[in-house]
Amino acid sequence: NKMNTPKPIKRHQAILKFSQEHHFGLLLVWKIREGLKKNIETERIALYTNFIFEKNLEQHFKEEESLLFTHIDDKEPLKQRVIEEHQKIYHTIEDLKKGNHSTEVLINFADLLDKHIRFEERELFNYLQQHLSESQLSAIAAQHQSEKIKDVDGQWVDHFWLHK
Repeated sequence: NKMNTPKPIKRHQAILKFSQEHHFGLLLVWKIREGLKKNIETERIALYTNFIFEKNLEQHFKEEESLLFTHIDDKEPLKQRVIEEHQKIYHTIEDLKKGNHSTEVLINFADLLDKHIRFEERELFNYLQQHLSESQLSAIAAQHQSEKIKDVDGQWVDHFWLHK
C-alpha cells in the first residue's frame, strides 16, 4: 500500500544547492578508493585530494559553516557532530599537505568524507528543513554562491583513477 510510505522530503532550493555540491565530494571519495585499488602512488592521490579540497570542497565547508550551521543551536547534538566532522576532515587535509599521504591516511580521509556527506544528507539537511523558516531558507539561497563551485577536473592532468 503506497499510502503509508512516508514521502521523501522535497529539498528546499537553499539546501538543494549544498546537496548538489556533495556530488563532487562523493566523486572524490570514489577516486581516492579507485586510485588505492589500482595501486597508484599515494602522493599522486594526495596531490589531487588537496587540489579538489582547495578548489572546491573547502568553500563548500565554509559556506555550510557560515550559512547553515549558524542557524542551529550550539547545544544541538547534530551541530556538535557536524562541526567535529569538519574539524577531523580539515586535520586530515593538513596531514596530506604536510606530506603524510600514507594509504592509511587516504583511506581514513575517504571514509570520513563519505560518512560525513551521508550524515548531512540523511540527518542534518532534514533537520534544517524542518527547523528553519521559509525566510531563513530564502536568505541562505540568496547568499550561497554555488555557481563558483564547479567540476575542476579539467584543470588536473593526472587522472589516475582512469589508470588501466
